[in-house]
Amino acid sequence: MSKILIRGAKVLGGDVQDVLIDGETIAATARKGEIDISGTGLDAGDATVIDAEGQILLPGLVDLHTHLREPGREDSETVLTGTQAAARGGYTSVFAMANTFPVADTAGVVEQVWRLGKESGYCDVQPIGAVTVGLEGKKLAELGAMHDSAAGVTVFSDDGKCVDDAVIMRRALEYVKAFGGVVAQHAQEPRLTEGAQMNEGIVSAELGLGGWPAVAEESIIARDVLLAEHVGSRVHICHLSTAGSVELVRWAKSRGIDVTAEVTPHHLLLTDELVRSYNPVYKVNPPLRTERDVMALREALADGTIDIVATDHAPHPHEDKDCEWAAAAMGMVGLETALSVVQHTMVETGLLDWAGVADRMSHKPAEIGQATGHGRPISAGEPANLTLVDPAYRGEVNPAGFASRSRNTPYEGRELPGRITHTFLRGRATVVDGKLA
Repeated sequence: MSKILIRGAKVLGGDVQDVLIDGETIAATARKGEIDISGTGLDAGDATVIDAEGQILLPGLVDLHTHLREPGREDSETVLTGTQAAARGGYTSVFAMANTFPVADTAGVVEQVWRLGKESGYCDVQPIGAVTVGLEGKKLAELGAMHDSAAGVTVFSDDGKCVDDAVIMRRALEYVKAFGGVVAQHAQEPRLTEGAQMNEGIVSAELGLGGWPAVAEESIIARDVLLAEHVGSRVHICHLSTAGSVELVRWAKSRGIDVTAEVTPHHLLLTDELVRSYNPVYKVNPPLRTERDVMALREALADGTIDIVATDHAPHPHEDKDCEWAAAAMGMVGLETALSVVQHTMVETGLLDWAGVADRMSHKPAEIGQATGHGRPISAGEPANLTLVDPAYRGEVNPAGFASRSRNTPYEGRELPGRITHTFLRGRATVVDGKLA
């Protein structure tokens, strides 16, 4: 493999350094100008030099919550197009949710997704196994077989549906505890959200749309952290969205309960006021909440109550979104805009520095999902899974240029900061100058 010298980047937004990649690993790091290519035993012509002045070098991003749709909904996304979108967004590893057709509830299906990820070459794909057969919430899926498969599944979730049966949830927590796995819960009490179309509040009342109360999320989180404490197992809360949920997770952590939580970029920025447009691009599960919730989520991400940012990248074909609100599918694409939204909401507001971004978007998600080789320090001997960001860039979001097969972004036409210029997967460039390699 070629040698690459990244010259003059701010590593994690701090010191300006040169970073030398040799094959799949980082060969050396030093202050700018101190890596002499000839002094390393390499001829100058052997190394590609990237002038990264003004750019920030981060460990490759890791997304613990991605919908790649394959198998079964290749009209929305495929593993190839989804991993291309991930690379464009600075990601080197993504965890693929189980709500495919057929459902990823057997060793055979998760191995299929895993192999498709290997074939794509743009990003490592770790399948998430379903907790229950067919996502029906009635019978545990083949958790052990999926873990023991070539895919080595460590995260299990019925995302899109809640594991609402307390006994089933308890058994799942007990089962995965044996091999150090984690159950990622979609916290939504189904009886409290029947017919719900958006966040329950002033806006839903004025628009006459069925309300989705915060307590539907919070009641499941309260139950599950207590179950995790009882079992002594790990639970992860998907796409946490309310101020009340933040307080529950904060309380659970104060008791020493092994709980982690994620927030999506869109819940850090957008509010239910946007639903007044009746534009289905803003229809998502869980729904966009209030400004108060948004501020609580930002503060919780900053202080570590919320551990990570996860995209919940949910692609849909045009016809599933270009329709009346009630008939529209829920979800937004997010892989290619996630880092820009985090820069806008967290870095430019002073709530996180770039080292904090690396922690929330690379180190911790890799740790939770046990993504070997990802989320590692930028130092000699480590895998060269890296992303270069130009933080000074400003531009309008244009979904026509997305690598994703779907275009259902809530940010179309909105100016956002930051641009991924390069992404490296084990030393191989997957993105160069903002374009797929």
